[in-house]
Amino acid sequence: MNLLQLENLTVKRGQCPVLDGISLTVGQGEFVGLIGPNGAGKTTLLRAALGLLPHQGRSNLAALSPQDRARIAAFLPQARDIAWPVTVESVVALGRVPHRAGSHRPGSPRPGSHGGKDQAAIDRALDRMGLAGFRGRTATALSGGEQARVLIARALAQDTPLLLTDEPVAGLDPAAQIRTMQVFADLATEGRAVIASVHDLGLAARHCTRLIMLETGRIAADGPPRDVLNDTLLARVFGVQGFHTETPQGHIFQPLSVTR
Repeated sequence: MNLLQLENLTVKRGQCPVLDGISLTVGQGEFVGLIGPNGAGKTTLLRAALGLLPHQGRSNLAALSPQDRARIAAFLPQARDIAWPVTVESVVALGRVPHRAGSHRPGSPRPGSHGGKDQAAIDRALDRMGLAGFRGRTATALSGGEQARVLIARALAQDTPLLLTDEPVAGLDPAAQIRTMQVFADLATEGRAVIASVHDLGLAARHCTRLIMLETGRIAADGPPRDVLNDTLLARVFGVQGFHTETPQGHIFQPLSVTR
């Protein structure tokens, strides 16, 4: 089942296309790494697909009402700011808002006040991100990397079939980066779909089932990591060359030097 369908998706800044005729589908069981140099259009693609930017073409998500869209797709943007000194559990619980009846008042629920299904989703998200012991701590008192993990947990608590996330591992320590990518891979194994923009090509090669490489707003390549991260495309799109090897743990890639 396809969870994301884009047809000729185009975003312009003035007369200049930032995203130029993107067509793709993403189905259940896929962990898609969205890669490309700065300015290639990764963030624009995610935001336009969700209907957050004016665009031409079609996105099945943008065609939905905000409420229906929030029940199908969770979005984690680049911004990692937690503005209010509330508990970690209260922040993560905000991921359950799309699933509540419209009669509920807005605001952060009190820890322990959630319904059974909501509480199970919150607990599961905290456990996945290694935050079970943080639930009662004030979120704004945590380190930047810890706050980033809290916001990832909030998106996980939304418990949607599709997760779109923009540079989710930026600023995390190596263990947290690997754990986060493994969580996303596990979601795909469970039958959901994840699309994540990733700058670390090594992490993308190791964990993603599929890579979509963007170049100046267009798709330069789309396929398995070992096919997309070939020497010709890496030199042309990224200006790098790297080392590839196959291991019992999968395909390993490490950029080594620049080519221009």
